Amino acid sequence: MTTTLMNHAPPPPALIAAHKRRARRRGRVIALAFALPALLLLGALVVYPVLFSVGRSFFDASGDRFVGTGNYSEMFRDPTTLKAIRNTTIWVIAAPTLLTGLGLLLAVLVEKIRWATAFKLLLFMPMAVSFLAAGIIFRLAYDQDPSKGVLNATVVSVHDAFKGTSPYPTARIRDGQGLTRSSDGSYRTRAGSTPGHTVSLPLVGVLPKDLPKGAAPAAGAAGRKAMPDELRGVVYLDFTPGGAGTPGRVDRRESGLPGVKVEAVQHGRTVAHTQTAADGSFDFSGLHGGSYTLKLPASNFAPPYQGVSWLGPALVTPAIIGAYLWIWTGFSMVLISAGLAALPRDALEAARMDGAGEWQIFRRITVPLLAPVLTVVFVTLVINVMKVFDLVYIIAPGPVQENATVLATQMWLVSFGGGNNQGLGSALGVLLLALVTPAMIFNVRRFRRSQR
Repeated sequence: MTTTLMNHAPPPPALIAAHKRRARRRGRVIALAFALPALLLLGALVVYPVLFSVGRSFFDASGDRFVGTGNYSEMFRDPTTLKAIRNTTIWVIAAPTLLTGLGLLLAVLVEKIRWATAFKLLLFMPMAVSFLAAGIIFRLAYDQDPSKGVLNATVVSVHDAFKGTSPYPTARIRDGQGLTRSSDGSYRTRAGSTPGHTVSLPLVGVLPKDLPKGAAPAAGAAGRKAMPDELRGVVYLDFTPGGAGTPGRVDRRESGLPGVKVEAVQHGRTVAHTQTAADGSFDFSGLHGGSYTLKLPASNFAPPYQGVSWLGPALVTPAIIGAYLWIWTGFSMVLISAGLAALPRDALEAARMDGAGEWQIFRRITVPLLAPVLTVVFVTLVINVMKVFDLVYIIAPGPVQENATVLATQMWLVSFGGGNNQGLGSALGVLLLALVTPAMIFNVRRFRRSQR
């Protein structure tokens, strides 16, 4: 009996501790073996480039001469780099704020509609489009030519619907034919005209295919006689197909110009105005005696409205931010919707039972409870915005590239896009890393706190 108990006695504590130490060492070795490929990739693709860029930033463009902090000093003296810092600041302030606000608004509204899932899918779809493809799409959408750019086509259509367009933007006078151009762009008769006469006002520069559909020959209108108190005239296209006509005279095959505004001016004041008929004819009745100057206002010949220069120096950065919003709004909405679904419904219902309105519930309960989610979304977007490159490089045309440049594009342009100064480019990269790092640390700490 005694022998049996001795054979089953527990091992000594020292042996147990040694066994545990060996097990822990074996576990660390196995974990390291599994993590080693990832660590090698991380070192080769992240750690080494960062350290190399930091070191390279202290050398000149050739990489042979040590310049210390010279590249950093030059970076803050260069006007283009300062403009890139300014644009990056605009991006960091505007884009994450707008995206977080839009995501919150859409998440709250989508929760109340029947087809919420389909709507979320529709808004999230742009995330599947690469930045390259999105840049090409918006480069075309922002094109100033209304026949190509959908935004300007819409703007021009709305403008023309309310203000109309000039009927003959290409029309001009023929030299020596009785009309002269004024400084305001209008045309006037050189000599005065008195009631009882018919005046011919020839114009050229209008293609026959651009004439209005109802345009009629002007010969009949030119042959009509005016009453004693009437001043008649005809505005016509002084061009005969085939070139057989006589300049300054209304030929049988020449067309009148309908829809032209005509004014009768006496002593520097417009006393009457009218508009030409289909054959280009016009008349002023009941005029008092005296001489009148006939005027064709500049509005007849104003160039067509071309819309908004979306990619001009003034609007290129807001336009690119708009493209960025199109891509990332779905991401922001989906994350905030997930946080919204996790809110305690009893708090919302209790507020409603206490008589709180929807706006009060949103402002005093929903937003405070969603604050951690909103913070994570905002900081994540800040990190992404600081690294934006594709959209800026693709959407901004060459002449305004400098007006739209951000730190990422400036770093590439200085290093590889013609500057060939990798010392300065590395300094820009280090600056970008220094700006992104605090946001990354903040996000990591929030994740750790949420896990606890």
